[in-house]
Amino acid sequence: MDMNKRVNLELRHRPPSEVKELVLDNCRSDDGKIEGITAEFSNLELLSLINVGLSSVAEIPKLDKLKKLELSDNRISGGLEVLAERLVNLTHLNLSGNKFKDISTLEPLKKLPQLKSLDLFNCEVTNLGDYRESIFKLLPQLTYLDGYDIDDCEASDSDGEGDIVDDEDDEEGESEDFEDEEEEDDEEVVAEEEEDESGEDEVSLRDGASPSGYLMFWRRPVNVQRFLLLMFVQDGEVNGDLDSEDEEDEEEEDEDEDEDSTAAKGEKRKRDVEDEGDDDEEED
Repeated sequence: MDMNKRVNLELRHRPPSEVKELVLDNCRSDDGKIEGITAEFSNLELLSLINVGLSSVAEIPKLDKLKKLELSDNRISGGLEVLAERLVNLTHLNLSGNKFKDISTLEPLKKLPQLKSLDLFNCEVTNLGDYRESIFKLLPQLTYLDGYDIDDCEASDSDGEGDIVDDEDDEEGESEDFEDEEEEDDEEVVAEEEEDESGEDEVSLRDGASPSGYLMFWRRPVNVQRFLLLMFVQDGEVNGDLDSEDEEDEEEEDEDEDEDSTAAKGEKRKRDVEDEGDDDEEED
């Protein structure tokens, strides 16, 4: 894919001013020049042009906010003056795998006051005996050359450290969340067990529990109020049943008394009739 098409693809229907990172690695520049990148990318902070066949950076536009420029594995051998003129805030420049042979070709980089890191791996210039000393002398603003400072201490990847810290924080956060979830699950299980137990107690009480059941239930202080409520309900039902039984007994007694009185009246009448018959016989 050529560079122009790749730029349009990476835009994804966004205006160039909204793009902060543009990665065009492994696309092709037919004439060895930068294509499709204009000053409209005014907020661009990272531009990556790895292995795109560049032999010149003369067509790079003015990008005041660009901080990182990746140009490794191309065929660039000079012409770095344009970088100093148009990328005034550049801090990281990767020229590894290009065609730089002499330290003098890197002299224009002195005009990049913010440049902190420069990579020249696999360039012929690195074969010079005094390569590192000469570069640090030529570019005093540099902190790291090929990943190491002037005392041969390896560069600390601040972004990587930040990622590690974030990962650790994420792991701790995840573990804390996991522990919280476990505690919540345990609480839910305990609550469900208590609900189940209280449900069983309710059923046993309503169905008529033994005294031992009442005692076992009484030992659960959490359910005291519910127990008392159930007891009041049961007492009401029992009293109601007793009242109805008493009424039935009274009705039966009344019926028995009525029957007794009726029988007594019948016997009395029978005796009266017999007495009258005896009186009639005496008169005759």
